[in-house]
Amino acid sequence: MSNGAFCIACGAPPPLTSERMCEACLRQRAELSRVPERIQQYRCSKCDSYEVRGRWSLMDYDDIADLRIRENLVAEERAKNVEVSFSVEVIDDRTCRLQIEVTGTIEGYQFDDQHEALLQTSNAVCTPCTRKAGSYFEATVQLRSAGRRLDDVELKQLRRTLDEMLESMESDPMFFVTKEGSVTGGWDLQLGSKAMAKNWGRRLVKSFGGTIKETSTVVGSNDGIDVTRLTLSYRKPAYDLDDVVRFRKQLWMVDGWQSDGPSLRRLDRYERSGASWRDMEKSIVVCPSREHHVVEVMNRDSSAVEVMDPTDYRIVTVALPYDDDGETSRIRIGFIDGAWVALPAGRRSLNE
Repeated sequence: MSNGAFCIACGAPPPLTSERMCEACLRQRAELSRVPERIQQYRCSKCDSYEVRGRWSLMDYDDIADLRIRENLVAEERAKNVEVSFSVEVIDDRTCRLQIEVTGTIEGYQFDDQHEALLQTSNAVCTPCTRKAGSYFEATVQLRSAGRRLDDVELKQLRRTLDEMLESMESDPMFFVTKEGSVTGGWDLQLGSKAMAKNWGRRLVKSFGGTIKETSTVVGSNDGIDVTRLTLSYRKPAYDLDDVVRFRKQLWMVDGWQSDGPSLRRLDRYERSGASWRDMEKSIVVCPSREHHVVEVMNRDSSAVEVMDPTDYRIVTVALPYDDDGETSRIRIGFIDGAWVALPAGRRSLNE
């Protein structure tokens, strides 16, 4: 800076800031940070979630205080290396006192601010709770089976996958069940979100096979845009993985799921095949996987083993499956056509 420079506010000599002010005048005129004395927020009186930029989230005192400070604290444009720390004092259920400390530099000079603000909470009702109270739903999921009724065990398995999906996903307030119950042949659910229904449908097909049919119905309009509801019909096959089925006069084990039907494995030799869902409607389950038994091998030779009948504990002889390794001490058997039959390794471990 050239000789003769001085502070434009008080006439003090250098050092001066870029705006030609001394440190004292800079501190009088510059404010590192500003925070309002009162900060207002809204909390749902039904689920205790907080309104955050038009959405609703469950948060604890520290997290919501941190968020509100970030939303309301304004730092000076020239400030650098700004750091914020705070503490929360809970006064009552609706009011917290925030003690806020802000440090940073302006024009190379260190500034330290301290603020006190009241965080006040008003009751409201969030959009998801409003919709739940009004029996709102965007999608209906129908659980059915091909050509028969779903039994209680199958219904529990299918329904459990929805809870597992919700536990594994990031929380979404619109992922709720409005209504569910038994109907002829299956189970119906009304869900708060189309995305929830579609995600669940994909999970059902991946886990249990089967087909999905989606239909959309216009139920109104909003600002000229059609409002639709989705009906997603899931049809579970009449068989599960590892079930033994009679298909085209041969015995097969259900080995996996493909988009157009199950993959199959011959029971008596190493052979794999695929079949369409329509073709498999003619198949018959002769030994479901839940009726398979894992038993200890009592004696063995090159072609057969002796095992204990799991129903009356008599010793029976069964032919070895084609994939026997000659050493295993346990074997899986199923009762097929009036006799115990050794089964090739399925998807489940012999320890199950």
